[in-house]
Amino acid sequence: MFTHSIRRRLVIGSVALTATALALAGCGRSSDSGDAGAQSTTTVSEGPATGNLTVWAMGTEGENLPKLVEQFKQANPGVNVTVTPIPWDAAHSKFTTAITANTVPDAAMVGTTWMGEFADLGALDPTPQGFDNSGFYPGALDTTKVGGTQYGVPWYVETRLVFYRKDLAAKAGFSTPPTDWDGLKAMAKAMKDKAGAKYGINLQPGGTGSWQTVMPFAWSAGANITGDDGKSFTFDTPEMQEGLKYYQSFFTDKLAGTDLPPNQTEAQFVNGQVPMFISGPWMAGSVAKAGGDKIKPNIGVFQLPKNKTATSFVGGSDFVVFKSSKNKDSAWKLVKWLSDAKTQASWFKMSADLPAVKSAWQDPSIASDPLLPVFGKQLDDAKAPPAIVNWEQIAAQFDTEVEKMAKAGQSPADTAKAIQTKATQIGAGGS
Repeated sequence: MFTHSIRRRLVIGSVALTATALALAGCGRSSDSGDAGAQSTTTVSEGPATGNLTVWAMGTEGENLPKLVEQFKQANPGVNVTVTPIPWDAAHSKFTTAITANTVPDAAMVGTTWMGEFADLGALDPTPQGFDNSGFYPGALDTTKVGGTQYGVPWYVETRLVFYRKDLAAKAGFSTPPTDWDGLKAMAKAMKDKAGAKYGINLQPGGTGSWQTVMPFAWSAGANITGDDGKSFTFDTPEMQEGLKYYQSFFTDKLAGTDLPPNQTEAQFVNGQVPMFISGPWMAGSVAKAGGDKIKPNIGVFQLPKNKTATSFVGGSDFVVFKSSKNKDSAWKLVKWLSDAKTQASWFKMSADLPAVKSAWQDPSIASDPLLPVFGKQLDDAKAPPAIVNWEQIAAQFDTEVEKMAKAGQSPADTAKAIQTKATQIGAGGS
């Protein structure tokens, strides 16, 4: 059974800390599989889009997209686009039912963890020639690749950084953020010893172990979690163990705790109890809302610390065209328009969803923000899990074993072995 992510929606500010809404999408995939992501040999025709198009989008994206699509319709007066908003908690079931019944829309926003499954079902149309893939962040582009073929394009992205209290960091003796593993460890210790924190960093912001926090450490240590065939798994490696060992060390050294109440990350950050955590851009506004004007100037972020690399996690959503669409040419014109840098900058202003196209980050609405450009830099080195049907099941088992490691002291070697065993039992699901 495929267990999909329910997307978390928080009321936040743009990272400049004004109130807007920013989304966390389902997780993506990485280039671990080595897929080239070949585009189809077909091309999109010249001229404007015409005819009728149906589009599905989830959550507040589905609510906001009709406003953006009005601009597309003005540029293409012969087309009519109907956008249907779908609640996230009903979306996966609605998609799979529609795929089975062949009642899918022409195009849709798709959470990146679903790409492998929908491609495996034969539902997605390969991306035509003519899309400039060089403009996308590499990790985001990888989320569209399944079995050596590119399906759709990245629509928006998110990645993870270290959030920290700048005032407490100064009190702890840090005028600039750390850049490597030893530096992060030293800063967490100083936050506890000199700045009065209960713990230096929260590495379980959701209340349990999370692969999205652990895997960046493993990737940065050189881990490659999928085999050359794109289906087998290599969790039990020295590199994975190195990442797990580093993560566990924060708990064994009492610099991170397993006793923190879940869903209290913002309050713990504001009151100084835990002045660092790893999360995505939506948390800036959430923390600002919790702490008010006093906390805003003290919210800082920095890129994940470096071991061999300084790799973070990339998530977001893609935009696809379904193979059974009767108006694929116009549907791909819409998708191509959505991936244009100017369109992506306009979409950010409507939704605060971060652009997947690098050049869109030059727009003043993003470039002038005190925090957002750091997320853009991190996206140059960010990965996501492999393009397989059963990733969510494997991720759940990964979290279970990591929790044993953090709470019960299970060794990194035994943790990696257990994850490997369970992943092998679950299998790739035929992607």
